[in-house]
Amino acid sequence: MIDGPRLLPLAGGRPEHLIVMLHGYAADGRQMLNFARQWQNGLPHAVFVCPNAPEPCEQSDFGRQWFPLTPPKAQQYWPGVERAGPLLDAFITDALARYDLLDASLALVGFSQGTMMALHVGLRRNPPRGGPPAGILGYCGAMAGPEFLGEQITSRPPVMLIHGDLDEVVPVQAMTIAAAALTRVGVEVETHLSRGIGHEITADGLALGLQFLQERLAAAP
Repeated sequence: MIDGPRLLPLAGGRPEHLIVMLHGYAADGRQMLNFARQWQNGLPHAVFVCPNAPEPCEQSDFGRQWFPLTPPKAQQYWPGVERAGPLLDAFITDALARYDLLDASLALVGFSQGTMMALHVGLRRNPPRGGPPAGILGYCGAMAGPEFLGEQITSRPPVMLIHGDLDEVVPVQAMTIAAAALTRVGVEVETHLSRGIGHEITADGLALGLQFLQERLAAAP
């Protein structure tokens, strides 16, 4: 099992929404907890959970990894998400049950490798309880195995992808490829290119992400 830090609803009481925030390579749940704190005022009825990835990072003395990134990196993406996906899926199912919520009240947020995991698992929740998740928000990430999506997709939540045009870790073309794959299978997708930005989440990206989450969670049944 995986677990990590969480923030209970700022408004108190029973959560109305569950936001699962997935960190990047060589980080841990605390990375995403910092961003969750900046969103609490705008989403006061949400519980934020930030699980730590299941493996210690192989290329760092600190942090965690969802899967290895030994060169060539792209060849690791698909087997990596396939192996880590069931662990994350089970974590989400348990978290929803813990707070007595359905998938329609769920949003997934990822950064870098966490975006790969959010897209992989969020589009394959089977069966999603109460409809698909409210949304998937991905920063500076990629889609693993876009060629497999058409035959495997079980859930079509709206997706927003945000990427810096100067990203030196995950090239911005990854956002274009992911958006095209999502469009082909009928998923509503928005993209935003942050000019002059590298591999990071900036204030404008946080503001856009918060707006996306507010709108999608408000529209959830």
